Amino acid sequence: MGSDKYHLVLGSQSPRRKQLLSYINIPFQILTADLDEVSDETAPDRIAMDLASQKARAVMEKVSGIENPFIISSDTIVVLDGKLYGKPKDKDDARAILNELSDKTHQVITGVSFLFVEQATKKLREHLFFDSTEVTFTEISKELMDDYIATGESLDKAGAYGIQGASLTFISNLSGSYSNVVGFPLDKVVGELAIVLGENYRSQFL
Repeated sequence: MGSDKYHLVLGSQSPRRKQLLSYINIPFQILTADLDEVSDETAPDRIAMDLASQKARAVMEKVSGIENPFIISSDTIVVLDGKLYGKPKDKDDARAILNELSDKTHQVITGVSFLFVEQATKKLREHLFFDSTEVTFTEISKELMDDYIATGESLDKAGAYGIQGASLTFISNLSGSYSNVVGFPLDKVVGELAIVLGENYRSQFL
């Protein structure tokens, strides 16, 4: 007879999200699905949540070998004056993005999806939420930008930078969750798990 407890699944290949999720001390598996990141939503927070939801649902379609999966997926976008920035296409695109963010304050928004079959009802349930952090850049000199782009850090991250790396040389202020800027708002994830599954949420997982 199978267990009613959940198997935690992270729907992301990001080593940063993997590291952050490991801090809650629940064993988890990683499973991802290819997805065209396109949303019909218009508000940045709703776009981030919609893309997180698409990722979770794509993973759910591939998760047949895992009993009682509880999928967590997230998507992070950078917003400045209503303009959205995803991952740069190449180094030239990264430079253009960083030039636009230079000497300004932007928002980093991460949408998160919990997708699982609720034990009481046996129905698929999704819980969506987001977090937002304000990040201020100093004016980035050409030399500093050249050095940063040369690290390669900018190419796989929304907004062409990762806060946990050499970009700290030009980040002057942060208001909100640090882990949200990394791409996984851990403090909020923990709080939302407690809301959805109860304060003893760890006992709900294998």
